[in-house]
Amino acid sequence: MKLFRHGNPGTERPGLVDADGALRDLSSKVNDITGATLSPASLKSLASIDPSTLPRLDAGVRLGAAVGQVGKMICVGMNYADHAAETGAPIPEQPVLFMKATTAIMGPNDDVVIPRGSVKTDWEVELGVVIGTVARDVTVDQALSHVAGYMVVNDLSEREFQMEHGGQWVKGKSCDTFGPLGPWLVTTDEIGDPQNLDLWLSVNGHRYQSSNTKNMVFGVAKLVSYISRYMTLMPGDVISTGTPGGVGLGLKPPTYLKPGDVMELGIEGLGTQRQVAHAHKADR
Repeated sequence: MKLFRHGNPGTERPGLVDADGALRDLSSKVNDITGATLSPASLKSLASIDPSTLPRLDAGVRLGAAVGQVGKMICVGMNYADHAAETGAPIPEQPVLFMKATTAIMGPNDDVVIPRGSVKTDWEVELGVVIGTVARDVTVDQALSHVAGYMVVNDLSEREFQMEHGGQWVKGKSCDTFGPLGPWLVTTDEIGDPQNLDLWLSVNGHRYQSSNTKNMVFGVAKLVSYISRYMTLMPGDVISTGTPGGVGLGLKPPTYLKPGDVMELGIEGLGTQRQVAHAHKADR
């Protein structure tokens, strides 16, 4: 299934995409797409619904983040060798983890706000993993059974905040609008192998990132297992699995987002996002 959330920010309602690509409202069946909706039993129940019995939505409806009420968003750094190389970092021997504040989360096509005074706001297309059942110190072999589905993430970053404000990455990752999720949460039955998905990102029509998830240093199963050793993963938690090379920081010279820039990004089978960058109101 392809699940999504639609409507105004803060009052989104659940939906699903039917076999013809039409958007259907799920409000009569569940209250929202959250951790409580993502158990195997709940997903099985949703899969049994005849989409033609659900109200059809306008194709232009606003899409919210594909999962709501996210408890925590864990991100993985330097998880593609080419990205590590372009930033001058070694390939990590263990996954590099950091958190992104959930207040950064927004819809896949909402506007991105460049933070006040920022001159180094950057883009990062990533595969997002959504947890469906509690994962606590699980093995690699068990890990994927705890995953509900996958989605596109743009792990926007402010590099000055990240690297020059005390070296704490969370500062550069957590600004408002820095976490577009979606458009869809695609359940695992539709994704045969999460380690063989093309992903890409363009700015103003120029392709900067183009790779495949097979190039991850640590795959999805390893990441879920590894993270679950250090913290319990709860239904609805999101793991953003790292970005390939081609970010603005790694270009020569470095190139960062400016007001009016348009980002377009996507992952095979998971849909696409589009965001327009805007100046912070204090900088207008």
